[in-house]
Amino acid sequence: MQLIFATNNQHKVNEIKTILPHEISIITLKDAGIDIDIPEPHQTLEENAAEKGRTIFALTGKNCFGEDTGLEVAALHGAPGVYSARYAGEKNSPKENIKKLLHNLSSCEDRSAQFRTIVFLIFNNREYFFEGVCKGTISTQSTGSEGFGYDPVFIPHGSGKTFGQMMQAEKNIYSHRKKAIDKLVTFLNHMNLNR
Repeated sequence: MQLIFATNNQHKVNEIKTILPHEISIITLKDAGIDIDIPEPHQTLEENAAEKGRTIFALTGKNCFGEDTGLEVAALHGAPGVYSARYAGEKNSPKENIKKLLHNLSSCEDRSAQFRTIVFLIFNNREYFFEGVCKGTISTQSTGSEGFGYDPVFIPHGSGKTFGQMMQAEKNIYSHRKKAIDKLVTFLNHMNLNR
């Protein structure tokens, strides 16, 4: 089974490839010959994930999925949330996003947060949503060079390490993205059994 993954983020492609079973292969936009940046104009992860999936389905008519992930920090009323990738500005780097986050939390005792992933699937012309959540805390400094985004400052519950200190296999034990993709895989396996 093949699914087009509606993203240009190679980090996400690599991570999801480690999660999917071998019988499900993902086609990147580059592999599909699609060279576009899909806008993320909406106020929710659900709407942005759907925007990506629907855009690619309109271009290809093939089974595909989009994904959007946000870091939601309790003391910041859920920020950066849907703006996680551009928290410090449209052109800023992940390091600048982390710097702003740590600055905004510098006087906060409550450092609880969660990563939330929404996967939006179009399969056989029908739409489905899957959610994965990983609860944890924000560290006081950036530690580790693995992963991407906010991984160096996020410590998942049940671990004393940041995601930035974990290799992918260890991160997958806790990962919000893995939880969402696992639900996607369960659904696809169910659909295959009932064909």
